[in-house]
Amino acid sequence: QVQLVESGGGLVQPGGSLRLSCVASGRTFSPFAMGWFRQAPGKGRVFVGQITWDTGIVYYDDDVKGRFTISKDNAKNTVYLQMNDLKPEDTAIYSCATQFTSTSAFNYWGQGTQVTVSP
Repeated sequence: QVQLVESGGGLVQPGGSLRLSCVASGRTFSPFAMGWFRQAPGKGRVFVGQITWDTGIVYYDDDVKGRFTISKDNAKNTVYLQMNDLKPEDTAIYSCATQFTSTSAFNYWGQGTQVTVSP
C-alpha cells in the first residue's frame, strides 16, 4: 500500500514561509490527485488544496488561495506545499493524502507535520 511521509514543518514567524514535502513510497504511485489537508488545534480536518497527478490541475481553499502553492515532481513521487505569508491561523498539523480516482475519497494519509506560526 501507499505510504506517505510529510516533512518541512516547523516554527515560523507571521509573514514567513515554509515548504512542505510529501513523499510517496511502498507501491507504484499513480493517483488521480494528491491533496493537502490541515487540522488546527481544537478544529476538524479541512481541505487546503490538491493537484492532479497527470495534468497538474490545482485547486485551493479560499483561505489559502494566493498564499499557498502546490507543485509536484512525478519522478520523485513527491508533492510540495509552498506556504508564503503565513498567519497564526495557519497553525495546524498538515497532512497529505491520495485520491486514486476522480470520484474516490482521499483515503491514504501521511502522519502529518506540525506547522506553528507565532511571533
